[in-house]
Amino acid sequence: MHHILTQDMETKIIALISLITISSSLVFSQQSTPVLDVDGNQLQTNTKYYIFSRGGGGGGLALSIRDRRIPCPPNVVQENDASSKGLSLEIFPVDKKQPRISTQSDLNFVLIGATTCVQSTVWKLGIPDPFTRQRYVRSGGVLGRPGAETVGNWFKMERSGEGYKIVYCPSVCSSCKVDCGEVGLFVENGQRWLGIGGQPLVFGFKKVG
Repeated sequence: MHHILTQDMETKIIALISLITISSSLVFSQQSTPVLDVDGNQLQTNTKYYIFSRGGGGGGLALSIRDRRIPCPPNVVQENDASSKGLSLEIFPVDKKQPRISTQSDLNFVLIGATTCVQSTVWKLGIPDPFTRQRYVRSGGVLGRPGAETVGNWFKMERSGEGYKIVYCPSVCSSCKVDCGEVGLFVENGQRWLGIGGQPLVFGFKKVG
């Protein structure tokens, strides 16, 4: 018995193969890969790094008060001076047993520096600003303890050209509704504030020492 493929059947088969290929590509692109510093070494926990923009001007990162009426906890900013290294930071994955940093993993970012505030220097995503309606990155987060109460403290990294994008899209709470977005730059009143959206930022890392 001979089986004859009609033109309609051939078209459907080609479409199905294309769909499978696209789906496979998407899965592959979302696989975890090592996050590398500028020297080609994978980032590790309990290790200090300077973080900087891969193009686009500005220096390293620091902490600054955005609203004098609410000085604590301070916000995360990029230094205006391109020659400034800013504060160093450490990165901790959600899996405490994992000594190295990879993309697609939930991460805590901790800036290393003293402030007059009692809160930590762990990054967290703030609530929408009452005036600009933007969500800025602040300090005062909690290190570890993944779950609903800390969902605003977790970020991820994705490869982008010669560097990495930092993305807010946590996986630590399956029942939580989150609005995902990339960490970008908002230039306001002479300061370069980090927040969700804004001018795109691609980061690089340089080990301290």
